[in-house]
Amino acid sequence: MATELSNILVKHGKISQEQADKALKLVKSESEKFEAALVKIGAVESEYDIAQFIGKHLKIGALKLSDIELNPDIVKMIPLDIARKFKVIAISKIGKNLLVAIGDPNNVYVLDAIKFITGCTVQPIISPENAIEKAIELEYRDTGALSDIVASLDADDSLEVVSSESALDESDLLSAIQDKPLVKLVDSIIADAIRIGASDIHLETYEKRIRVRYRVDGDLRELPPLPFKYRAAIISRIKIMAELDISERRLPQDGRVKVKISGRTVDLRVSVLPTIFGEKVVMRILDPMALMVDMTKLGFRTEDLDSFRRAISLPYGIILVTGPTGSGKTTTLYSALKSINTVDVNIMTAEDPVEFNFDGINQVAVKADIGLTFAHTLRSFLRQDPDIIMLGEIRDGETAEIAIRAALTGHLVFSTLHTNDAPSSINRLMDMDVPFYLVASATKLILAQRMVRKVCQNCKTEINLTKDQVESLGVPSVCLTNLRAFKGKGCDECGNSGQSGRTAIFEIMPISPAIEKLILDRGSDADIQKTALDEGMYSLRMSAIEKMKQGMVSIDEVFATTASVI
Repeated sequence: MATELSNILVKHGKISQEQADKALKLVKSESEKFEAALVKIGAVESEYDIAQFIGKHLKIGALKLSDIELNPDIVKMIPLDIARKFKVIAISKIGKNLLVAIGDPNNVYVLDAIKFITGCTVQPIISPENAIEKAIELEYRDTGALSDIVASLDADDSLEVVSSESALDESDLLSAIQDKPLVKLVDSIIADAIRIGASDIHLETYEKRIRVRYRVDGDLRELPPLPFKYRAAIISRIKIMAELDISERRLPQDGRVKVKISGRTVDLRVSVLPTIFGEKVVMRILDPMALMVDMTKLGFRTEDLDSFRRAISLPYGIILVTGPTGSGKTTTLYSALKSINTVDVNIMTAEDPVEFNFDGINQVAVKADIGLTFAHTLRSFLRQDPDIIMLGEIRDGETAEIAIRAALTGHLVFSTLHTNDAPSSINRLMDMDVPFYLVASATKLILAQRMVRKVCQNCKTEINLTKDQVESLGVPSVCLTNLRAFKGKGCDECGNSGQSGRTAIFEIMPISPAIEKLILDRGSDADIQKTALDEGMYSLRMSAIEKMKQGMVSIDEVFATTASVI
């Protein structure tokens, strides 16, 4: 399909043969869709441009879904599973004629299936697949579900929960949390969050309201308020799902629950915290479908990916991934472990908590409250004949020194630190009283990373940078060549935010002989950073600028995300 489309586009002069070859190479190496690959290399402005050409070529026309308002009743003439599987959505119906937007209008099987299901004559029109996917998730969401369920709760006068937390009647509470509308309400909150790709769900109790928020692309978005009188029942329902004690409202509790949605299983990590007005619940969504464990798709520059691959192929040494909470460190480590997880190596991990399960990797959940600390677990690992060890985090000097010594005795060790950038990680280890000569000998590579919000590809537009903005970037002049900047104008697909999705920026510092000498000479963070930059390291700011040039990140995001590392 990709080859056939590339030949047509080249033949009609829409792209060059060189661009076609480059895009096809991306399709093969990174599993990109051909249309997305063309946008990525700058051969076309958007996937809609390709759809327009194909629509004209096939004489069926093309449609920009973000420009029209769909009728939910028409949309749902096509079952959700068919719509998702074949990237097709119903647009309008006139008499017995049904207009459908489809990514592949040559798929006669799909068109015949829709004709059979709907009893209509089907007229295809082409739209980019990514736009169809977004429209499907938006239109098939039961947007009125929460309000309808809330209304049904309020209409049921038989259900009443006392306003005082301390005076709750246990039998009334049990009755409330088993009530079908309330069960459906909690299920809908969770299902909607999973569908839109949220990472966390927050339920917060205040004096006169209960607030629900989803964290999407790093930002919290507020939902319509829930009925305040049902706060205890809602929170207790979640506690029961996570097998927590509903009678305990004075102490924090942690649990897990596994749910199924659209045929896939998703884990929720539940944390309950008592506040002055009641309990706050945060549910972390651990969706294996959303976990990106392919290193080629994390956002590495080619040179940085090569350096990282060389380091994780070493027989021993320690590799550190640094960054603040939520910067994607665990995903990077999982990606590395997945790429070297073969039958001839014994991989063991100590995590707090274990977020995702991987076949062939022995994962241990650290439990400090019973004495199973990172240090204790690591000592036990060394008696289990490991080849590769991953520690979720180095938190203290004892763990750091054991990890370093394990790296020097024939083991490849991965771990994380909380530091701003790669160079400062060296002195952070020495601040934990790890001897500097052990740090110099054992450390092989340090990777710092951040998550950055991406410009919405549907509404992005190129902007001109001011002289002050360019000067404020504070990077070598070589990074400013071919400088381009983009900003999202705001559209339906990105909720008028101008941003959609996230990617990562990286700073990769291999420990070269020159840097090793600096460590032995007790060099400062600034000395280490200067040497690393001289040797070709791209800082986090430089990495962000590269993504800005590619139209992926706005200049505001560059400044906001890398302000602390300049």
